[in-house]
Amino acid sequence: MFNNFTFEYPYFLLLILLFMFCSFFCRAKSPSYLIPHLNIFQKVNQKSTLFTNILKYLVIIFSIIALCSPIKINDTVNLKNDGINIILNLDASFSMYEMDLDENNEKNRFDVVKEIVKDFISKRVADNIGIILFGDSVLISSPLSFDKEAQKQIIDYLDVGMAGKNTALIDSVASGINILKDKKAKSNIIILLSDGEDNSSSIPLEIVIKLLKKYSIKVYTIGIGNFNNSILNSLAIESKAKAYTAYSKEDLVFIYEDINKLEKSQIEQNKIVLKDYLFFYPLFLAVLCLIIFIYLRNKE
Repeated sequence: MFNNFTFEYPYFLLLILLFMFCSFFCRAKSPSYLIPHLNIFQKVNQKSTLFTNILKYLVIIFSIIALCSPIKINDTVNLKNDGINIILNLDASFSMYEMDLDENNEKNRFDVVKEIVKDFISKRVADNIGIILFGDSVLISSPLSFDKEAQKQIIDYLDVGMAGKNTALIDSVASGINILKDKKAKSNIIILLSDGEDNSSSIPLEIVIKLLKKYSIKVYTIGIGNFNNSILNSLAIESKAKAYTAYSKEDLVFIYEDINKLEKSQIEQNKIVLKDYLFFYPLFLAVLCLIIFIYLRNKE
């Protein structure tokens, strides 16, 4: 349970020892002069109960723990100095409700695609990946990120119709170009998946092709089922990539595996540690104990 738990600044824990030392050896000296009935005043000053003393030390301990910045390490990613930026363009138009990719007819096209895409993301450990969903409009579901677990969770929430019922295929490529155009990497690629012809874009195909060539962005296209995929073929050919057609789940698995082999990252250079910061939990407990401590002291 605590295998991935650690502190960013563990040496601050030594402050607990310092406070313990001071509590025993740095106490204020009692007055050396005598005053009648002084014991009454001393009792007023020493009214601290065991509970308030415990609260006082809990405030100190929790504050120091928060200062140490406790973290939970989720994953460690090896980065490559020749990594790849990948944008996954996913068609979520109403035609993706079809059940023909699943041999058991239990999942629609989009559910099958999500399953395969999540597996693809898991294999691209060192690459920067973004996700674009398109229908009538284009929805940037995830910017370029190394956080694969978060992206797989985002994909789980995506569904058919979230961006409209039609297909703004070319506009989605333009959005991918806008994300990648200033990014420096070994390769910038878009993996465009669609099951129908473009019927909702406002940007001409010729403009998108010029931009792809200008910024050296490759578009791997995947057409699902039988339709006029001339646009997909043009995007792949003009960007010096490859066009695929899938008629089954097995075809899609093969296609993404083939792209995975074609676009490789190689040299390990740096590491990114994906972590959750937990300092606010002990900080909250310290503040809560302090409030209770102040209340009890003022009440006495």
